[in-house]
Amino acid sequence: MTANASIFLTILPLLLRLITGVYSRSSWQTAHATFYGGDNASGTMGGACGYGNLYSQGYGTNTAALSTALFNSGSTCGACFEIKCVNDPKWCHSGSPSVFVTATNFCPPNLAQPSDSGGWCNPPRAHFDLAMPVFLKIAEYRAGIVPISYRRVACRKSGGIRFTINGHRYFNLVLITNVAGAGDIVRTSVKGSKTGWMGLTRNWGQNWQSNVVLVGQSLSFRVTTSDRRTSTSWYIVPSNWQFGQTFVGKNFRV
Repeated sequence: MTANASIFLTILPLLLRLITGVYSRSSWQTAHATFYGGDNASGTMGGACGYGNLYSQGYGTNTAALSTALFNSGSTCGACFEIKCVNDPKWCHSGSPSVFVTATNFCPPNLAQPSDSGGWCNPPRAHFDLAMPVFLKIAEYRAGIVPISYRRVACRKSGGIRFTINGHRYFNLVLITNVAGAGDIVRTSVKGSKTGWMGLTRNWGQNWQSNVVLVGQSLSFRVTTSDRRTSTSWYIVPSNWQFGQTFVGKNFRV
């Protein structure tokens, strides 16, 4: 390899970060994985990220509940990971195939059990409790728990960011889903046709709230993800919107 090629490979991750809307994957780390939710993943619906029906929201069965160390009080909701079963030839599938999952739930600690025997999600342990169908793509059912390698990757989503407005006149609760790129949201704001930009506060998971009366105004949304990129969706909500409706905005480029 020439010196110039070596320098290029060194700075490539930095260059990718400078390209608007392009998310650069992280380095490999080690953890363990278990599974939950049944063979059709019905037990994974709902969850601590607030996504509700994971099928209708587009997440399907490629989902994971994260331990305290990874969940970050809900800030990691929507982030995507590549996972491989490693170093266990008895239970890992041959060739260590990769699966790609979205963080949609929280795996709570079980402090009554030691972290290496039942308390898999106890802090400071990094752990993924995978939906059963996706776990079975990397390991045998009888394994129960397997060692894995994982890394953050870009979320590849179909269509735009979705904003579902719930609540009532004096309490707007906006569920934000289907976020590409980094996937996890650190800041979001709303602009009415009669207001300036106003920040929303995280209520839980990816539900964001505002107590400002927005009824009767067309709305724009601005979303910033953990890689500090921002997507603005101008006036995607008409002035005659109703609570319970979902509107689609501009997504991040991957």
